Amino acid sequence: MPSSRILIASNTLGSAATTVTFSSIPSTYTDLVLRMSTRIDSAPGTADLIIQINSGGNMSYTRIQGNGATASSFRSTGNSTLPVNYLQQSDSTSNTFDSSEVYFPSYTSSNNKVISSFGVQETNGTTAYMRAIAHLRSNTESITSLEIRNGGYNFVSGSSFFLYGIKNS
Repeated sequence: MPSSRILIASNTLGSAATTVTFSSIPSTYTDLVLRMSTRIDSAPGTADLIIQINSGGNMSYTRIQGNGATASSFRSTGNSTLPVNYLQQSDSTSNTFDSSEVYFPSYTSSNNKVISSFGVQETNGTTAYMRAIAHLRSNTESITSLEIRNGGYNFVSGSSFFLYGIKNS
């Protein structure tokens, strides 16, 4: 079945921001895809790129990740947000941004939502993380807003966020 990806909204930051929000997401698509290229202005060790759906609530996930030297997995339940990727930080290679994609199939269905995400860091260093995460949102409401944040740090100018709708035809 062919599908069409249509840009719903985008935001490329011209100045630093702690959050980016896509609200009033239309219900006219089958699925949603969120693509992001981000970097933060701090070097806290590791900071997560996280997303809050609508007003949050009842998220669980299973994560696999590697950093060039080791691989690990982790499972968590009872979260209000979903983690996506480790963020590119100010002590990373200059002018590099991480890349993340989140897929929201059947985002308007009246069932629980299964969501997948994939993210990678870009750096010339010896350690760069790659994550793949399977998320479950135990909530039957349609997804109408996404708030992207990072634990209180600033996304730097040039960080970009693109929300696409997919229509199957």
